[in-house]
Amino acid sequence: MSLQCGIVGLPNVGKSTLFNSLSSAKAEAANFPFCTIEPNIGVITVPDERLEKLTALVNPEKTIPTVIEFVDIAGLVKGASNGEGLGNKFLANIREVDAIIHVIRCFEDPNVVHVDGKVNPLHDKEIIDAELQLKDLETIEKRIQRVEKIAKSGDQDARKQLTAMEAYRTTLESGKNARLADISEQEKLIVPDLFLLTEKPVIYVANVDEDALLGNDMTKQLEVVAQDENAELIIVCAALEEQIAQLDSEAEKNEFLAEYGLAESGLNRLIKASYSLLDLITYFTAGPKEVRAWTIRKGWKAPRAAGVIHTDFERGFIKAEVIKMKDFIKHQSELACKEAGKLSVEGKEYIVEDGDIMHFRFNV
Repeated sequence: MSLQCGIVGLPNVGKSTLFNSLSSAKAEAANFPFCTIEPNIGVITVPDERLEKLTALVNPEKTIPTVIEFVDIAGLVKGASNGEGLGNKFLANIREVDAIIHVIRCFEDPNVVHVDGKVNPLHDKEIIDAELQLKDLETIEKRIQRVEKIAKSGDQDARKQLTAMEAYRTTLESGKNARLADISEQEKLIVPDLFLLTEKPVIYVANVDEDALLGNDMTKQLEVVAQDENAELIIVCAALEEQIAQLDSEAEKNEFLAEYGLAESGLNRLIKASYSLLDLITYFTAGPKEVRAWTIRKGWKAPRAAGVIHTDFERGFIKAEVIKMKDFIKHQSELACKEAGKLSVEGKEYIVEDGDIMHFRFNV
């Protein structure tokens, strides 16, 4: 599954520095607006301690983790919805991603220019939100004009679409993002293909300096706003994370983190949170040749989950042999799990759970 999180924010808030930390692909980071023009894309390994444990027990020839793509998108400025700065390119790029990582500057540094001349996290957030909301309003207005004509003829489906879109419009006009609209999942299905920018799930990243790794007054302000939106706020020091990412060994990284009193890097927390935000889970396949993590959507049944390995697995699905991760770790092998009665055989209606270790039976 190719899923992308777009890193967005005003110019000079630390987007490219954060991206450099995430990815081995180095985005240019410079102290002037619009340094990033074409979006940089990095394929990032999702950290998973379970994969490490499974590898240690099975000792395969190779181990393949699951990944997620991060896209470093050009900085946005006020007026982007009308094409200011690189607005049109920014909006086109963000429309293509599955989720948004909104980076907000929460540090003072006279050597790093702020596009508005003053650091104000809430104002910075509002600029991004407002530009995206304006573009979404434009999208909604155009669609409403088309559907209204059909609804007036008595078409019931059109009337339902109109009701849902008017709810979106009311929310956007009140200065709120479309994801906060009072619309049921069923109603969302009535108006497909809107591709609203502010309906995409979001994680807010507060970029702080080294002295505020546990937060500061600015991050506390953002925390309140994020809670109101039922969104997650992650505090990172992008400059520090970039230093950690450049260390060669895990031992060096752990030692570096320990010096700052951190159990885990901010980037690991961000990657895991992004994976969860997209409603993704992981199942595993394990054998002497390969231990591998596979990405699927939460709620998928066994045949569809098998299809991410190969379409033949889904088309010819017969059964799935399933071992729970905790049982594999406890008994330490597939054979031992079988002997302990911890291997189950599941059919087409089985809903795959996060951490399942699976082997599929299928007809070619």
